[in-house]
Order: sequence, then C-alpha cells, then structure tokens
Amino acid sequence: VQLQASGGGLVQAGGSLRLSCAASGRTFNMGWFSQAPGKEREFVSYISWYGSITYYADSVKGRFTISRDNAKNTVYLQMNSLKPEDTAVYYCAARKTGGQSVGVMTQYDYWGQGTQVTVSS
Repeated sequence: VQLQASGGGLVQAGGSLRLSCAASGRTFNMGWFSQAPGKEREFVSYISWYGSITYYADSVKGRFTISRDNAKNTVYLQMNSLKPEDTAVYYCAARKTGGQSVGVMTQYDYWGQGTQVTVSS
C-alpha cells in the first residue's frame, strides 16, 4: 500500500484546508499525524474502516473532521479555524488492526510522505 498525502499549503489563521490521503490499494483503518519543527510526531485523528469510529486529539476537537471515501480509497482531514500552532507536516498512515492505541505510531503499518501546512498569524 502506498499513501499519497496532499492538500497542504499556506493559510491565514482562522482559515481552512482539506487534506487528502489517497491509497494505491485498499485502505484500512487510517490516521493523521502531525510533526511541527523541532517536535516529535503526534497523533491528530483516526477513522475506522467503515468510518463509524473516529478519534481526535484534544487540540483539534471541534475544528478538524476526518472522513473517508472507500470507493476512492481516500481519507480526508477537513481543518477549520486553523491556528499558527497547527503549523506542521501532516502525515497519513494506515493500520491493519483497529480498536486500541490509535495514537501510537508503531501500530501503523504504512505511512505517506507528508504535506506541509503553514498557518500565518
């Protein structure tokens, strides 16, 4: 499985972006992570295969929405009310297992290359 993340860019604070993650093959349970300069990669959001289960980091709850279109093998991250602290490279990842430890990077089997999101103040 190859994952291709896209949709990043430069936006002013309060603006919106929609990230996409296209998979070459079937998708599994999917997650988004972010990595700001000088910081470790951290969990942002997760969606189960059927889309019935979602999780969000506390820092993005109410602002970000994860969704998926399995017919297109694509997962989305709608990012609204962006803040300068959201500036990071965003990575999508796929995991064959579901359920527990959705925020643990080692639980994911495949990773995309990342897309840069920059939020100016």
